[in-house]
Amino acid sequence: MALRTARRVPLNRDRVLRAAMRLVDEGGIESLSMRKLGQALGVEAMSLYNHVANKDDILSGIANLVLSEFELPSPDEDWETAVRKCAISAHDALLRHPWACSLIMSTAGVRPAQLQYMESLMGRLRESGFSAEATYHAYHAIDSHILGFTIWQLGHVMPGDMPRVTNREGIAVFLATFLPGIRVDDYPYLLEHAEQHVIEGKHKEESAFDFGLRLILEGLRGMLDPPGAD
Repeated sequence: MALRTARRVPLNRDRVLRAAMRLVDEGGIESLSMRKLGQALGVEAMSLYNHVANKDDILSGIANLVLSEFELPSPDEDWETAVRKCAISAHDALLRHPWACSLIMSTAGVRPAQLQYMESLMGRLRESGFSAEATYHAYHAIDSHILGFTIWQLGHVMPGDMPRVTNREGIAVFLATFLPGIRVDDYPYLLEHAEQHVIEGKHKEESAFDFGLRLILEGLRGMLDPPGAD
């Protein structure tokens, strides 16, 4: 019986971009090159140019893939539930791809999935009774919380080789080590805050992202125009 030859899956733009996203997820933006991408796909780097213009095109494309993972606000739920789910989904997607947040904010141009996200979010607010002026501020408050908080959170991830701290005494030693010359006892509220990071309690029942999002949505609720208002 003759052996079957494995059939190669045709190369296309989507395959190129998804392979690039896997590379960047594993090694960061700096790990991406046409040569490495070609190797990951089992092709010569030059053949990639039949599907993408250049590295910048790839970066824009993988940013669009991440944006397409955002759950858009559903018209079948109340506006607050729909917007909350959208924001949490966006935050989760950006955490899955830690490189994406800075890339989305730093590169020029608005991508198709980004346009759809913006239009859906603003449309959901307008169709729920928010004025154009309120929607203007609401969109910026929600979007900046998603992007800004995610960047802040990613910047506060502790390295894996850091010693694990589980009590107040350990925290004091940790702070003293990284803040040499500082008397920890002079900063009781900083010590209290640091302790909250490593102990369980009521403050952990709601994530910091959800807490901020809830404050935004509660504030917006008070701005909602009554039915029939322009």
